[in-house]
Amino acid sequence: MNRRMVVYIIGVIVLAEAGLMLLPVLVALLYGEEKQLFAYLVSAVGLAAAGVLLRLFKPKKKAIYSKDGFIAVALGWIVLSLGGSLPFIIGGDIPSFIDAFFETVSGFTTTGASILSDVEALSHASLFWRSFTHWVGGMGFLVFVMAALPLAGSANIHLMRAEIPGPDVSKLVPTSRGTSMRLYGIYLAMTLAEIILLLIAGNGLFDAATISFGTAGTGGFAVKNTSLAGYNSATQIIVTVFMAAFGINFSCYYLLLSRKVKDFFNNEELRVYICVLICAGALVAFNIYSSCAGLFDTLKTSYFQVVSVMTTTGFTTTDFNAWNETARMVMIVIMCFGACTGSTGGGIKIARIIILAKDAVRRVRRALTPGRVECVRMNGRPVSEPVIDEAHSFFIIYMIVFVISVLLVSFDTADTVSNVSGVVATMNNIGPGLGVVGAVGNYGSYSVFSKVVFIFDMLAGRLEFIPLIALLSRRAWRN
Repeated sequence: MNRRMVVYIIGVIVLAEAGLMLLPVLVALLYGEEKQLFAYLVSAVGLAAAGVLLRLFKPKKKAIYSKDGFIAVALGWIVLSLGGSLPFIIGGDIPSFIDAFFETVSGFTTTGASILSDVEALSHASLFWRSFTHWVGGMGFLVFVMAALPLAGSANIHLMRAEIPGPDVSKLVPTSRGTSMRLYGIYLAMTLAEIILLLIAGNGLFDAATISFGTAGTGGFAVKNTSLAGYNSATQIIVTVFMAAFGINFSCYYLLLSRKVKDFFNNEELRVYICVLICAGALVAFNIYSSCAGLFDTLKTSYFQVVSVMTTTGFTTTDFNAWNETARMVMIVIMCFGACTGSTGGGIKIARIIILAKDAVRRVRRALTPGRVECVRMNGRPVSEPVIDEAHSFFIIYMIVFVISVLLVSFDTADTVSNVSGVVATMNNIGPGLGVVGAVGNYGSYSVFSKVVFIFDMLAGRLEFIPLIALLSRRAWRN
């Protein structure tokens, strides 16, 4: 294992975070928040100093291999979250370390789960930083670093594979840095487009920017206690469209830019994703029609919540915890489905669901006809057996972590619905669940131990388990 290179990468991450923290410093200056100005400035200087010290460990070899990538990504996200929580503690917005760490992990992992009962009590600088962590974590912080700085040549693909969610990561262009720049270029352009449309819809710049950060990262932190319920219909419709758009694999947008329109529409995962969104929205609309003010309100409410939950964004315009059992069950199912591979969304991913379903059908056919030879196909091309094995492994690990997490948080005083949906919501990086962690609730009532479990689930869900498992494995640390 190339330990010096891992330490060097952590140093780059810390330095990059210090630079990004200057943005809330500017916000604090604009709003005259002296205490927060000091907190963010001190945090930025401290992180910059730590980053410079870590970069003194210059590696002799700059090669990054698979296990190095997993370790660097897992450690990087933990250090990133620790550094990001400093201004919350120093500024007094969230004085408890575990709560500040929970909120920051939730931000960077684009979960949107919160321990805060009064969001509006936070300073503008902290509200901005809280939402901005979604934007940074959405595409992956190391992807952002690679887009800005060259790290380790072609071996960067191991960092991308460890950080970008989904069963497979391929390069759009010959170099990993080129891929990173393309991804972030598309990501930035879509974010700016949403900000402009939200401004046109009558929102102020602060609200438009923070909502767009939460939408782009499919995170869901809002600056109002009622999430997006208090905004006008135009704002809610714009956010619905962009949440759905950010749940699509970004390589599909690259196909559009490359004028490969036919390949874009022939993407099987995209077709299934759109179909599930439409069907789930219609089913929920049918079940909540009687409680809404007409057809338009029904469709607006149902599709906003379905898109928000399936893309694992977590914005809310209504308390879906109050819906009937059928509508609530639809929400739980699509929480687990998640968005597309290579998007900013969480969950199991539509591509994995397709692969697992097709492989199940193949195995049934093989059992009925032992001599049958058949391969799993997606987009008309055979799916390799290692990718199928990865989908099965992911699902097994997913279920093991889910069961253990539910058992651990059950020691708390919350009810079963809250515990189960809380684990589902944090593992799938959604945020709100049902019960006490529903759309109008939060995770603040849980004990420190349960919050640690939820923190692990958020990190594990965002990094898709393997990096964190590698971090805890002695074998991964051997040379």
